[in-house]
Amino acid sequence: MNINWETALANLTSVTVLMFVVGVIAARLGLAVRIPEPIYNAITLYLLFGIGLKGGVQLRKEISWDLAVPAATAVALGIFIPLVAFATLRLIRGLSTVDRASLSAHYGSTSLVTFSAALVYLDASGIQVEGFAATLLVILEIPGIIVGILLGTRTLNADSQGSLLESIKEIFLGKTVYLLLGGLVVGWLTGQAGYERVEVFYSDLLPGILAFFLLNLGQIAGEQLGEFKRTGLGLAVFAILFPLFAGTLGAFAGTAAGLSIGGATILAVLCASASYIAAPAAVGIALPQANLATSIAPSLGVTFPFNLIVGIPLYATVAAFAATLI
Repeated sequence: MNINWETALANLTSVTVLMFVVGVIAARLGLAVRIPEPIYNAITLYLLFGIGLKGGVQLRKEISWDLAVPAATAVALGIFIPLVAFATLRLIRGLSTVDRASLSAHYGSTSLVTFSAALVYLDASGIQVEGFAATLLVILEIPGIIVGILLGTRTLNADSQGSLLESIKEIFLGKTVYLLLGGLVVGWLTGQAGYERVEVFYSDLLPGILAFFLLNLGQIAGEQLGEFKRTGLGLAVFAILFPLFAGTLGAFAGTAAGLSIGGATILAVLCASASYIAAPAAVGIALPQANLATSIAPSLGVTFPFNLIVGIPLYATVAAFAATLI
């Protein structure tokens, strides 16, 4: 299968990517271009519920035992990836054990916006994706955060266990997982007929709303770039090389689990992405000693734009290659 590289190039100059760049530049110039907090929160709710809703509609059409192996694969990857990240981060000087654990939690979890961008890219390239892709997003969101927190609490005193329980509660009862699961349930119950009534809102308007969301993320990323002065070049290199490793692992594991090229690409993107919404909230509760800026700077400032511009088409190519071997 040939990947549409014209579409990949178009992704580089798309409104969504350029809006992110505008936000980064504004932050470096000291300009405030963030969208108001209430609007930012509303967009977050829109993206979370909308992805769950569309996933639920498709899941109703395609639910079968075919989900079992990909789901088990996603859980295994969600445990394995943060463990590898934690071990790899030993190579970077200046990071405490707690900061390594925090980074592992961020890189073991997923990015909702990167997932959304991957769906847009695959749709534009004419590559089909399994309907349960949103379910894989929910599955991968949780294990990495829990593993990272457990790695961090190993080095803290027994009082940290209370924070760990609070953090796990935050993960399962927080808005991220709740809205994704809520959207899945609503999509399952309403089906295609019900979804068609709101399709314009959750499909046609998505690219424009996502662009404004990325403007805000660009501002935040630009403000965090100074963190690399403290940790040095090693953290920036990790923020590129580790997603390449995790994405390649996800593409081959997804193909071995029976996913299509599109499905394996989505699993690769999820494995390669890093959380900057759910993970900071959970880690902030369980590991208050961690410096969240050290985790947000690479995940949002480097990994996110790298995946958005280069990673997504690259993982699609790796998934297509894996399909020829497995």
